[in-house]
Amino acid sequence: MASLMLLDTASLYFRAFYGVPDSIRRADGTPVNAVRGLLDMIARLTTEYGATHLVACWDDDWRPQWRVDLIPTYKSHRVAELVAGAPDVEVVPDALEAQIPLIRRVLGLAGIAVVGVAGHEADDVIGTYASRAGIPVDVVTGDRDLFQVVDDACQVRVIYTARGMKNLEIVTDAVVVGKYRVLPEQYADYATLRGDASDGLPGVAGIGEKTAASLLAAYGTLDELLAATADGSSGLSAPVRSKLAAAADYLAVAPAVVNVVKNLAVPTLGEAGALLRPVVGDSRAQLESLATEWNLGGSVKRLLEALDLRQQRDDMPDHRQND
Repeated sequence: MASLMLLDTASLYFRAFYGVPDSIRRADGTPVNAVRGLLDMIARLTTEYGATHLVACWDDDWRPQWRVDLIPTYKSHRVAELVAGAPDVEVVPDALEAQIPLIRRVLGLAGIAVVGVAGHEADDVIGTYASRAGIPVDVVTGDRDLFQVVDDACQVRVIYTARGMKNLEIVTDAVVVGKYRVLPEQYADYATLRGDASDGLPGVAGIGEKTAASLLAAYGTLDELLAATADGSSGLSAPVRSKLAAAADYLAVAPAVVNVVKNLAVPTLGEAGALLRPVVGDSRAQLESLATEWNLGGSVKRLLEALDLRQQRDDMPDHRQND
């Protein structure tokens, strides 16, 4: 059966960089730990979860200006350099920055689709594909913001990497409810109210996780909660009403920042080349040569084997019938 895997690529290569020893280097001393770690992740994930299609979603703009215009503190603590008229420079270790072009090159040779959209984050690309896929979707990320795309009815789940590749967590509707006492479709409103220091979102002063969950349980959505704030007969407590009123300016703009975009103009899975296939011919030869040149041997071999296995599964008669 067809299934789509969407990678929050930067989340994964950051995790690879910090999780794989930086002693793994090319002969000239150039680090390759993030490259090797990412390739091993892809090989394992696509095999273990049976993906037939894969998109490495890319941050063409990790801190879009339109989000910053709404909330100036958005990711501000992660800015290395402000750039007028272009994406700001993110704080990225030099040893990781040096590996990103190689990551793009290797993904290209492996035939793995890489999709980004100008002025948008990988989260927005993920949100768009997940909402349109029409087939089961696994979103691989260490970012809980993407819990908002979880949808059992549409067979969209998150493979959550925050505890490491040895402790992957499958996040479904029930898991989100169990962790936060809100439904996945309420998660963005919940995050708006609670705030998120890691993204520079202040939240509503005095409203933490428990209160945010309780309010959404009672009112359903942030819009309904704000309507209750304006309605003196709603039964909303005076202290909560006061806190929400004090944060009115923030609450007017935060949902547009927190909610992932789901209507981007992205290529179809076919146009993007998302179908996983074995690497053959010149591309395979180049990739194997690159593996030797850059000390990527074992990781490239495992990725090639995973892609070969994908084809073997497709060739099985019972698999063809399921498709």
